[in-house]
This record gives sequence, C-alpha cells and structure tokens, in this order.
Amino acid sequence: MAFILENLNPVGGQSRRGKSSQIWSYWTLDATATVDTTGYFNNAADLLSVGDIIHRVSWTTAVGTGTISTYGTHIVNSISAGVVDVTDTTTGTVTDTD
Repeated sequence: MAFILENLNPVGGQSRRGKSSQIWSYWTLDATATVDTTGYFNNAADLLSVGDIIHRVSWTTAVGTGTISTYGTHIVNSISAGVVDVTDTTTGTVTDTD
C-alpha cells in the first residue's frame, strides 16, 4: 500500500515557535518495514518537521474497524528536497489478556 495523508493526524496543538516536536497518529494496513522506508511520508513533507514523533498503528484488516497487528513509534530523521526519512520503529507489544 501507499501512504494515505488522511490517516496522519496531529495529536494536540502545534508547538510554539518550533521549539518542540509535534506528535502525530498514523493508521495503516502497511507493515512496519514499509512505513519506515525513506520516502514513505513524502506527501506530508510540508506538514512534518525533523524531530516530530509519529505513533503508527498497523491494522490487519480494515483501518479503524479491524484488528490491530502492531504499533510503534517513528521519529522524523530528515527532510531534504521533499524526501522524508523516519527512524526505524520503536516497536510496542500488542496484547489483550482480558
């Protein structure tokens, strides 16, 4: 799949004077390795800044109504000439024991 801009949403307000990271939530059907590929977030290059944090939730079926497979955090590592690079994911564990 490809990056879907509508699935990237800010969490909270914009930072003042660009002195802190913006936090984003992103839902996708894509695998972790796909999301952390350089260029995946290029369509959001004008929204993102270096240091921004993206919390990714990957779904196994329909986004928002299916089953969550994985989640993780990416940090925007660089943006150059519209090309966005994010760090490899810091992976969380998805469990539900109740």
